[in-house]
Amino acid sequence: MKKTIFAISILSSVVYFAQNTKDSTNFKVKEKDIEGVVITKTKKAVEQKADRTIFDFSEQPHLNNGNVLEGIKKLPGLVSTDIAGMMYQGKILDVYLNGRPLNISSNELNSFLEGMPANSVEKIEVITQPGAEFPATSGGAIMNIITNKNANKYLSATYSGNYNFSNYDKFRSRTSNSLNLNARNKLFGWQLSVGQNYRESMLNSNQDNLMFANTDRIGRGYFAKSGVTFDLGEDRLLLNYDIYHNKNSNYTASNGFADILISQNPDLFREIDFDAFDAAKTNNLRQEAVATYQKRFSDDKNKKLDFQFGYTKADSKFGQNNIFRKGIFTDSPIGEPFNFTAGNVLENSSDMRIANFRIDYSQPLKILDEGKVSLGGLYEKQNFDTESKGLTNLEYQRQTASTYLEFQAKYKKFDFIAGARAENYDISGITRIENGNTITEDDLIPFNKFKLFPNASVQYNVMNQVYALANYNKKINLPSISALNPNNNTFQGPNTQVNGNPFLQPTIFDNFELKISAFDYAFIGYSVNNAKNQVAQIIRREGKNIFNEQVNISEMKIHNFNVGLPIPFMIFTKPLSEIMKFDFNPDKINFMYLYAGYQKHDINNLKNNGFWIFNVMTQILLPKDIKMTANYSYLTPRAGYFYFTAEKPFNNSLDITLSKKFMDNRLTVSVFGNDILNGQVMQIRTNNPDGGNNVFLRTKYDTRNFGLSINYKIPTKNKLAKEDANILNSKKEETGGVMQQGQ
Repeated sequence: MKKTIFAISILSSVVYFAQNTKDSTNFKVKEKDIEGVVITKTKKAVEQKADRTIFDFSEQPHLNNGNVLEGIKKLPGLVSTDIAGMMYQGKILDVYLNGRPLNISSNELNSFLEGMPANSVEKIEVITQPGAEFPATSGGAIMNIITNKNANKYLSATYSGNYNFSNYDKFRSRTSNSLNLNARNKLFGWQLSVGQNYRESMLNSNQDNLMFANTDRIGRGYFAKSGVTFDLGEDRLLLNYDIYHNKNSNYTASNGFADILISQNPDLFREIDFDAFDAAKTNNLRQEAVATYQKRFSDDKNKKLDFQFGYTKADSKFGQNNIFRKGIFTDSPIGEPFNFTAGNVLENSSDMRIANFRIDYSQPLKILDEGKVSLGGLYEKQNFDTESKGLTNLEYQRQTASTYLEFQAKYKKFDFIAGARAENYDISGITRIENGNTITEDDLIPFNKFKLFPNASVQYNVMNQVYALANYNKKINLPSISALNPNNNTFQGPNTQVNGNPFLQPTIFDNFELKISAFDYAFIGYSVNNAKNQVAQIIRREGKNIFNEQVNISEMKIHNFNVGLPIPFMIFTKPLSEIMKFDFNPDKINFMYLYAGYQKHDINNLKNNGFWIFNVMTQILLPKDIKMTANYSYLTPRAGYFYFTAEKPFNNSLDITLSKKFMDNRLTVSVFGNDILNGQVMQIRTNNPDGGNNVFLRTKYDTRNFGLSINYKIPTKNKLAKEDANILNSKKEETGGVMQQGQ
């Protein structure tokens, strides 16, 4: 309301000035003296909507001062582990980048996100209730990472840089740099974002006291995102091309006990007390090209028709070379030595190609007070091949054809959404296993089915900015290519085996949720997710060998209770009636945001304890316009997480960021410390479904680090090069940006 009054006052002043200058013969206006007035809308740090929660990264230094994975782990309600992947408020997350699924999971996903600087992200949408317009394969929820897409007039440039270090057994550095260029002329607009990321890190691990390992990791990442938009009358053509390249090197020193095959026919094993050193290389290249044509109608601005074609190609190579393995045989009374070099232990690669074409149409509809209808279709084809030492051991094909229809309506204080998505799947493939000189070939379990996925939600406006929501949707989650990949893409020691499972079946979800939200930030909710054939990871031990595998859980439920509450510190100095009238900017006040969530995994024949997730985020404005942000996350131990029990909390981290703006807000400088208490560690014990022996696992990264981050908006000669700061609050179809947003 205040912004509206401000805009009207400006307009009135302009009209009054124009009228008075009509009678002034001696007054001349020079073009260079005219300055534009830009009215912007302040971005919200956290925004709650009926179907999603939106976290702004661009204006929050405590989120964008490292890599994307570090920023994501600070979001309240999100749990991320190397073993079980990502969950948000109890829901399995399917990760999208700019509206398109990444189709990767677990350690590959973590490596990909580590290679992206957090300052390249504009915002993250967690879509907790995906509607019919989203593919039914979105599963329980979607995390859509939306990268920078500033839309500008003429030319602007922004540089972002970050340096941080850790000092455990030795000093390690991490740097990232990125440059964003944005331009527009009379014919077209273009955007280019390029950057690099270099990171040194450490990983210590203990695998059931059989193997202790220390890994020095060096990661190098490069990316370029480009886009061009052409305005064709009222229509628009958008062309995008993105490329991401990661090259990682791991050097692992390990020691422990292992059973070594000495002879065959019959097989004879002997135990050794070993020391080993291995070098591993990873090379990932991901390319995406998207063309979108947006048809608009002069008779109705709210009627939209979009055509989109996308193509993704992702190549991955992983190799491990054993430099030496040496030790002594434990059954030898004289300490008989053992010296061996395994050489080329792993040589694996994969190739993924996805092509899709989609049509989306929507228009207003006269239903009750007002309404809207959306419909569309999607055809997608995916090929995924893997190779190990020259043998193509997986050929996977998937074709998906789908259509959807969804209605939205408003009646007094009620908002209704009802829709359905029909999808037809045709999944097939071949897997091959080499055993000595024999190659065994098997067909994958085919999945050729037509399924209907309904969704419905109703939202009631209890009072101004207070809403009650009930939602149901049915979804399917196809196993990720990372889980299907029969090859190992992580370190393999003499007693560890890591394998995917090409025979995994899709997961079917029935999702129910009740939520009450208030003033965009406060909420309380309960959800339950019924899953059939949920994909999960199990780790088992046989003798001196540890096996890491993927399996389907026939049936399970995930119960989840969540509450979030912002507490402005002015509540201690001002009456509540005055606070309710105060139109405050979250960036300009001292406040605390509290989040608590309870989650329980209910799996047949397994007794799992639930766990609490706590997150406290505090913002304090210090003298000299310095802003301090503190974020503390904690997850209670002794909790059941799929087939694992956390002996120590997955989350136990305190992060602090100090930031200040200079040079008329063009330069932002931040200093930060992550995991200051050094409490971030994963220590778990397995709960195997077959009742076998439990396995103890412990991994510790060098999560405690300190650093400096800067963001500089490079001034341009053209005074009209002013950024439309509120452009990202609009829907994708109406913006001038050319990077793809969430679908």
